[in-house]
Amino acid sequence: MLIDQIRVDLTTAMKAKDTVRQRTLRSVIAAVQEAQVAGDSATTLDDDGVQAVLKSQVKRRVDAAEAFEAGGADDRAADERAEIEILETYLPAALSADELDTIVSDVFSANGFETMADMGSAMKAVNAEVAGRADGRAVADLVKSRLS
Repeated sequence: MLIDQIRVDLTTAMKAKDTVRQRTLRSVIAAVQEAQVAGDSATTLDDDGVQAVLKSQVKRRVDAAEAFEAGGADDRAADERAEIEILETYLPAALSADELDTIVSDVFSANGFETMADMGSAMKAVNAEVAGRADGRAVADLVKSRLS
């Protein structure tokens, strides 16, 4: 399981005295544990659940890096970006623009989406194919441009 690999990698980072990796992996483990006990009853997250937590952690760090850059704290922004790189090693490889374009084209031709009224259905179908391997904003922009 993915969380087990993260724990093993944390031990390796501790032995190597890699403080950035330690800090990042500890925060991920804490976020996963928090997600497991959230709600009415405790559950164990599968790999998809852990990846969802990782994606939210990446998004938080992207937002933080942008805020630090806007505030002139470039060193803090660099720290956030280093953590993003570590987190992304546990996520599936992102689709290239060409791959995303091909998926959108295939979904549109298979389902006959043509107008903006089809936006919701088109997004649902494309997201099912993309399976979290592309930024949601990029997917929405591409779908919207095809429907215009």
